Amino acid sequence: MIDEHPQGLDLSLEPLDDYIVIQPSDEETETRAGLIIPASADNTCQSGVVIAVGVDAESVEPGDKVLFPKDAGHEVRLAGTAARVIRRRELIARIHD
Repeated sequence: MIDEHPQGLDLSLEPLDDYIVIQPSDEETETRAGLIIPASADNTCQSGVVIAVGVDAESVEPGDKVLFPKDAGHEVRLAGTAARVIRRRELIARIHD
């Protein structure tokens, strides 16, 4: 369970088993050619920051930036902020900036 989100959002949500709570990112992506693609234009994947992890969710910790399918898991609202609850196996990759 986590009491404070890495970006300061207070919440009381404890994911069970291998579930992970992610705050999706609204970041834009810039291509090598300088073209800016809004996050809403990419229909397959989305990035976000892990807020909380269940006890069986291995290899991921709160604060990690991750990539996941846009249609993965369940969308919820926490303190007025959109979040997504997904299973660990649905994650595609960890992003290292």
